Amino acid sequence: MSTTLSNRMATVKMSPTTALFTKVEELKCKGEDIVSLNVGEPDFPTPDNIKEAGIKAINENFTRYTTGNGIAPLREAIIEKMKKDNGVTYEMNEVAVMVGAKQSLFCALCAVAGEGDEVIIPYPCYVSYPDIVTLAGAKPVLVKRNDDFSLDLEAIENAVTEHTKAVIICTPDNPTGKVYSEDDLRGLSDLAKAKDFFVISDEIYEKIIYGENRHISISSFEGMKDRTVVVNGFSKTYSMTGWRLGYLCARADVIGAAVKVQSQTTTTPPSISQYAAVEALRGPQDSVELMRSEFEKRRDYVQEKLRDIPGVVCHDIQGAFYAFFDIREFLGKEYEGYGLIENDSQFCEYLLEKYHVAMMPGSAYFAPGFVRISFASSMEVLKMATQRIALGLNAHKC
Repeated sequence: MSTTLSNRMATVKMSPTTALFTKVEELKCKGEDIVSLNVGEPDFPTPDNIKEAGIKAINENFTRYTTGNGIAPLREAIIEKMKKDNGVTYEMNEVAVMVGAKQSLFCALCAVAGEGDEVIIPYPCYVSYPDIVTLAGAKPVLVKRNDDFSLDLEAIENAVTEHTKAVIICTPDNPTGKVYSEDDLRGLSDLAKAKDFFVISDEIYEKIIYGENRHISISSFEGMKDRTVVVNGFSKTYSMTGWRLGYLCARADVIGAAVKVQSQTTTTPPSISQYAAVEALRGPQDSVELMRSEFEKRRDYVQEKLRDIPGVVCHDIQGAFYAFFDIREFLGKEYEGYGLIENDSQFCEYLLEKYHVAMMPGSAYFAPGFVRISFASSMEVLKMATQRIALGLNAHKC
């Protein structure tokens, strides 16, 4: 039969975060009192100066197609940002603006990997990485991280073959909140140079970082600019998720290939969002620190409350706005009004059904026995959520 779907779609899944978001919204529409800790989206409004720049763009009729790699003022602002914040100098043909960080990642993978190639992904990892690799035509190779979520460099080296084209990393990390150390990144950079592969570095959470931790872009190490593809955007730092804008920084041939993919899919990034993003990068940065500071207060509260629950293991949250905690102690038990819970997916269903808290199961990130919650919500919501989580965890029958 010729009207069947492509073979590729048999191996690509719907994003679990998108699927759960849809389910939660349906429950809310039915009047259910759901506390949503499942979506990785800042709860702050886009800063006023950025919104005003977007409105100005509309009023001045900047509403048409732009160049496929993004408007020149925005690429110039990105170059300024990369030099100032990350210590790496890029040229105009080494930067491209795209429709969000996820599309940036997809275009980058299409540029550097294809049929017969392998892309190593240390896990736990962002839910979409393996499927994006598959959509790009390559093979995802999952490699477990250490128990503290640092990179297992020996395991990565053992996974490298003649078909390896890239390793994907995210720092600060979704879902674990880990910030990779300089030693981790230097070790990976040495390996990339020795084994000749790209590092695709997802740095979308780089400004959301806590305590003494600091973000280092692997592209800043000697010899790494030309073998690193930096993926970044505006969604998390500037609370611009709906504006759909991301960017890539890489050597010129990688950018040229990625822009070809964009030209045949979305054509260009959204014009209004680009003008707003220029203001985001060049305008006042006070809002960035205000949001980061508030996230840190929430991090402190959520981390403490989770650790107060006997049996829960929660590693230090160093960046981003997620708590990724171990609930294996609570599996294999009967729960009042629900029954036997054997895995993290069932546990999240139980909390959603009985306590109206929406969380992401760790198995979605290839870490069964864990749960991810986002603390990008008000303190009032987080207090209610952690109380419900504690009640749910303690409702098991001994």
